[in-house]
Amino acid sequence: MKTSRRHFLLLSVSVGSSLALSTAAFADTAGKLAESDPKAQAVGYKEDASKVDKAKFPDYAAGQTCANCSLFQGKTTDAYGGCTLFGDKQVAARGWCSSYSNM
Repeated sequence: MKTSRRHFLLLSVSVGSSLALSTAAFADTAGKLAESDPKAQAVGYKEDASKVDKAKFPDYAAGQTCANCSLFQGKTTDAYGGCTLFGDKQVAARGWCSSYSNM
């Protein structure tokens, strides 16, 4: 069977858009740091700073979040952003870990 140029272009566009959608869906979940990640556990990372175990991490103070940490690489208004500790993983702006620094 001979494939026409029109058929080829339609097929290419549909395959390309399918790949783009699946890549975007993967990027939404793949880049976020999970609390179960060994690196996250090593520093007591929590996605919600209000859930930090204050007995285990006495240095935690109310108001400390990833968004106002000097290691956070996003804007303070971003829900998630990069962190110099975790490479390509993104941390929750409302999160916290024991490496918090406001310098």
